[in-house]
Amino acid sequence: MSSSAALPDPAANSATAPAATPAPADRRRWFALAIVMTAAFMDLVDVTIVNIAIPSITRDTGASVSAIQWITAGYALAFAAGLITGGRLGDIYGRKRLFLIGIAGFTVSALCGLAPNSDVLVAARILQGATAALMVPQVLSIVHATFPAHERGKVFGLFGAVVGLGAVSGPLLGALLTEWNLFGLEWRPIFLINLPVGIAGLILGAKFITESKAPRAMRLDLVGVGLVTLAMLMLIYPLTRGHELDWPLWGHFSMVGSLFVFALLVRHQRQKAVIDGSPLIELSLFRVKSFAAGIAVQLTFGVGLGIFFLVWTLYMQMGLGWSVLRAGTTGIPFSVAVSVAAGISVQKLVPRFGRKVLQAGALLMVAGLLTYLWEAEHYGMAITSWQMAIPLVVMGIGMGLIVAPLTDAILSEVPKEHAGSASGLINTVQQMGTALGLGLVSVVFFGAIGDRPAPQEIGPAFVDAFQQSLWWVAGVLSVIFLLMFALPARPKAHVEGGAAAPDDAPLPTEPVLKV
Repeated sequence: MSSSAALPDPAANSATAPAATPAPADRRRWFALAIVMTAAFMDLVDVTIVNIAIPSITRDTGASVSAIQWITAGYALAFAAGLITGGRLGDIYGRKRLFLIGIAGFTVSALCGLAPNSDVLVAARILQGATAALMVPQVLSIVHATFPAHERGKVFGLFGAVVGLGAVSGPLLGALLTEWNLFGLEWRPIFLINLPVGIAGLILGAKFITESKAPRAMRLDLVGVGLVTLAMLMLIYPLTRGHELDWPLWGHFSMVGSLFVFALLVRHQRQKAVIDGSPLIELSLFRVKSFAAGIAVQLTFGVGLGIFFLVWTLYMQMGLGWSVLRAGTTGIPFSVAVSVAAGISVQKLVPRFGRKVLQAGALLMVAGLLTYLWEAEHYGMAITSWQMAIPLVVMGIGMGLIVAPLTDAILSEVPKEHAGSASGLINTVQQMGTALGLGLVSVVFFGAIGDRPAPQEIGPAFVDAFQQSLWWVAGVLSVIFLLMFALPARPKAHVEGGAAAPDDAPLPTEPVLKV
């Protein structure tokens, strides 16, 4: 973290040769950071940007309801199913190598903007999600392996700011590109914009990113890959399509069955660790209190965000009848607030107040939600974007106080050789939480709407369902507040050579080196 410093372990650095950690004076690592952060931003935007353009895609391609569902769900399924494997592949074969392969595939699959029909578009989106699963886990892994401990607080603050921008920039960027109808291409530029960005990232990444991998030889656990992929698909597929299919019985069996597959995966990982020390998931990470507690918070946080962002979009566009551009620009105060709060939380606040910063963030988000509830009730269909700005800013500050310190806390005691596995788990848990939240939307939002309302009742029905959904999100955030008591009270030094700082180690008041 920013206020604590664990000196790098020379043995650990030599073990990764020729992928040694750059010296603190090496400014190349900041170029590398900009490249991997851009890739993370591309992924965050692509997760949400397509939702805004669905009406345009439907008109242009004649896509069926099922195809539209797969355009959005195919990416999420392929992404979530491959994250843990992608992280471990980076540990084994090199994080830079996997990052470049992932960003190359992600860039090529951006040609889905030229898809002649919905079938090709669905296939391209699945490929895009699979290649993102190779690219995204390497982002935190490269940061963890490239930056010395005393600089990671600043870096994770920047990462939190990027998360905040990406969360809202997707719908806004999608709205602008669709409304502008560049060159008469309608929805296609929302994908094609990744081409120049991806090509630049590929060229610059090859030049500036330093290679790193696990210091000891490891093998890919193919059985573990099969089990984790099967378990994720059994859980997420029914959640993603449950509402459309009217929650069939097989979906419930599949979700329950995924728990047994996860249990089988854990058993296999324990055996694999004993046999050759190369499990897909490093279960020893869960014996680290900060990692286990942070993962629990991350999962629950994903549930809350999964519910909020979808019902918020539906509320503005279908409930209030706003245009995609107005709905997109309404989120700007939220995005700015998240970015600002994330930028100062790790560097300035966490070193002084510890986990109280994250808990304050949860309480602020609850306060913002309650304010939003009052406004939605008081103003009804006449509510304006300016009136929404106050609760959105409060919620954005709260989210910014959580996202950057949480990532920092989860990875603070993770040894470098397991950075890829830990990064894959963080992203996977986030996706699992979001999928659970999206599944709950079918219950708490569409369940509140009930049978299809008459045209004149659609707006009020969506407003009422939005209010009921916000109570659920507030409840989830209250649970997060309680879970945060399991996080370390004070920040600790990041692990450099595989040994965590002792619990009673004094906390320096100033960083060893300021950049």
